[in-house]
Amino acid sequence: MASVGSHQPEPLIGPGHTFETVTDKISSIVLTRGTTPGWVFGFFIAFCLLMLLNLVITLLMIKGVGIWGIKIPTAWGFAIVNFVWWIGIGHAGTLISAILLLLHQTWRTSINRFAEAMTIFAVMCAGMFPLLHMGRPWLFYYLMPYPNPMWLWPQFRSPLVWDVFAVSTYFTVSVLFWFVGLIPDLATLRDRAKNKASQIIYGILALGWRGSAVHWSRYEMASLLLAGLATPLVLSVHTVVSFDFTIGIIPGWHSTIFPPYFVAGAIYSGFAMVLTLAIPIRRVYHLEDLVTERHLDIMAKVMLATGLIVTYGYISETFMAFYGGNEYERYMMMNRLAGPYAHLYWLLISCNLLIPQSLWSRRLRHSIPWLFFISLVVNMGMWLERFVIVVVSLHRDFLPSSWAMYYPTRWDWATYLGTFGLFFFFFYLFLRFLPMISIVEVRALVHETSEEQVHT
Repeated sequence: MASVGSHQPEPLIGPGHTFETVTDKISSIVLTRGTTPGWVFGFFIAFCLLMLLNLVITLLMIKGVGIWGIKIPTAWGFAIVNFVWWIGIGHAGTLISAILLLLHQTWRTSINRFAEAMTIFAVMCAGMFPLLHMGRPWLFYYLMPYPNPMWLWPQFRSPLVWDVFAVSTYFTVSVLFWFVGLIPDLATLRDRAKNKASQIIYGILALGWRGSAVHWSRYEMASLLLAGLATPLVLSVHTVVSFDFTIGIIPGWHSTIFPPYFVAGAIYSGFAMVLTLAIPIRRVYHLEDLVTERHLDIMAKVMLATGLIVTYGYISETFMAFYGGNEYERYMMMNRLAGPYAHLYWLLISCNLLIPQSLWSRRLRHSIPWLFFISLVVNMGMWLERFVIVVVSLHRDFLPSSWAMYYPTRWDWATYLGTFGLFFFFFYLFLRFLPMISIVEVRALVHETSEEQVHT
């Protein structure tokens, strides 16, 4: 018995849930809810943006990367900014799924499924940009070490080649981990589906799952193995992405703090995107009893913690620029603070450092509108951070005669908006045809909760 007046943690699942109610509530979203007008409208907007992306890519193939705003000395523009931003968003799903699974954190159960889906679709968006930035994306296979009569091999000392292996491995493991977790739920949809086509499709995807002891044993073993593979990838992928910058000699890039700084920033922006998606989803699909305020509160605390790590990175970077005695580094920091892009730098400081400090307040962490606002602010701030790192470090290099301003063109913006169409096109399909919350894991949580209540 808890003592009178002691603070009890909020529940991870609403009261009154049983195995049957959990299964009915989650599966009915897919099998009986159908396509609502709101879903059709959102899917139509995403489809239009996807068609815009196709148009821009077609024009890019015809005219080349000159349609973008990149020029010497700013050879990396929106393409690399958006690549790093989308890869960062993809980190939260694997963190929630893999690391928290290994640490037996039960609060992940109601949010891990759509966080994993978010990871996969974000990595798909990210992977496009380096290929399009090549100028000849149809020759992307040159980056792979394949036997060829020209004896043409990739430069293995280049971090751009490391990106290919890191991102492709991350994507592969994330898809496998997501699909393995889906198998028992796909079998549930197969058994509950009313029409023959759904039964066949879900039956094929369920891979013959019957829920036997052997199936459960192999399922748990595969989940643990994939979680073990995915855990180092969370740290390694964005570390490798940071090497794209930190091995260069450009002031503002050549820094040993970049790997942990990039990883913390990726988790920061990833959890912000999870909140951006979770808050509308729980409202539209009436999932407040499954995605509770405690889930949102914990995610807000993770955002606050990673935001403080990012803050330390900003402070360390600024301190070393002036303390290190390197005049180029010092000028780079002064250019950020008071140069032509200074308004963007101070805006990112406000978005990433100042405004999120409000999450120290428990009352604000429990304000759903404020959490949603904070998540949007952090997403914008982390995008601005990537813009400052890439563009502001490049537009004024060692040679003043080549200094130039970078202005993104309408095709830069169209490509960026088009990736949102790609992301939400697949995300809407996921919400419509697959269970967005893990039925199996929530039922296990119901079982644990009921046992705890019996013992107390």
